[in-house]
Amino acid sequence: MKCPFCSYEESKVIDSRPTDEGEKIRRRRECISCGKRFTTYEIIESVPIIVVKKDKSRQAFDRVKLFNGMLRACEKRPVSIEQIDKVVSDIESELQNSLDREVTSVRIGELVMDKLKELDEVAYVRFASVYRQFKDINTFMDELHKLLGEK
Repeated sequence: MKCPFCSYEESKVIDSRPTDEGEKIRRRRECISCGKRFTTYEIIESVPIIVVKKDKSRQAFDRVKLFNGMLRACEKRPVSIEQIDKVVSDIESELQNSLDREVTSVRIGELVMDKLKELDEVAYVRFASVYRQFKDINTFMDELHKLLGEK
């Protein structure tokens, strides 16, 4: 790390501690040449996740878009904002931890439905009806029968 005072390229770390819920590390350093101290911050470099949509177009993963979709499905249901936020964080973490930099919208939709099924069945059916584009009442009933069969 280059010293901001004398530009010497070596320093020693005196103190290290996490900040921002563990997202960054704050380091106090001391220049080996001039002895002055300075602070640096280290963050994890994240590679963006690219979503491949059904029409083969690509766009960056949007956490807010996922959150809003789940929020609509959970409207007027006993599901807190914190629960939705946790599910979105879990899905985002799962995608970040996979080795794939491109993920299909179908995979994201399936992850959302799996999580919603555990969280609230009505929200799950609402999301599934939009996501799977139910054409008629029979398709809707088939999904309900599958849900009841799993119980």
